[in-house]
Amino acid sequence: MRGNVEPLTQDEIRKMKRACRLAAQTLEYVKAFVKPGVTTNEIDQIVHEHTLSLGARPAPLNYHGFPKSVCTSVNSCICHGVPDDRPLQEGDIVNIDVTHEVDGFYGDTSAMFLVGEVSERARKICEVAKEAMLKGIEAIRPYGTTGDIGFAINKYVTKKGFFPVKEIGGHGIGKRFHGDPFVPSYGKKGRGEKLRPWTCITVEPMINETGAPIRELPIEGSDVKVFETSDGSLSAQYEHTILITDTGYEILTVP
Repeated sequence: MRGNVEPLTQDEIRKMKRACRLAAQTLEYVKAFVKPGVTTNEIDQIVHEHTLSLGARPAPLNYHGFPKSVCTSVNSCICHGVPDDRPLQEGDIVNIDVTHEVDGFYGDTSAMFLVGEVSERARKICEVAKEAMLKGIEAIRPYGTTGDIGFAINKYVTKKGFFPVKEIGGHGIGKRFHGDPFVPSYGKKGRGEKLRPWTCITVEPMINETGAPIRELPIEGSDVKVFETSDGSLSAQYEHTILITDTGYEILTVP
């Protein structure tokens, strides 16, 4: 357990819950706009405006130079996809990753969206990514470990014939957008960092269709990198922000 991860006070938990609830509301709101012909830049604008309407700030905007208010990762993009003017096409899958900052606290959540009719394989990888996230969350115990979460995710994902991304994962969150601990999508039970009650983490397994290496692409003017599959195969991700309690956990990113 790292000493710099301090438990939240009751007042801070209330603020954290509000930030997470509003982020979940924006993610739910944008769902109606995801359809063929819509650009991810249009989705970015919708998220930006809805975030401000709730009295929140879009945390990705200008974070380490990231140029947009939301991440939109389409098909082979694993995460940190930058919205652009390319229209979504029938059969695409897209992860929309929303983070709100409210009163100094961060709420972070993402989901996959199907664009029109998609292939059975595309539908399956999205379903497995969502269930993998839930398996990871179910493994959370106060003073358990990040390895417990990673073990549960990896076991489920590999059983379903997909490949968890090992280089990127969840993270501590609260007064900071990203902090300790790193929350992997693989691991061994009892290994890794301990989960401290009254702190928050994200559980966000990213899973790929194949075991091909991932590649990093630069974003102009930013320290953030875009991650993609090197062979163009599909990737999917779901994410919730979780409060670790003294008896278990609470999912905060619900509308």
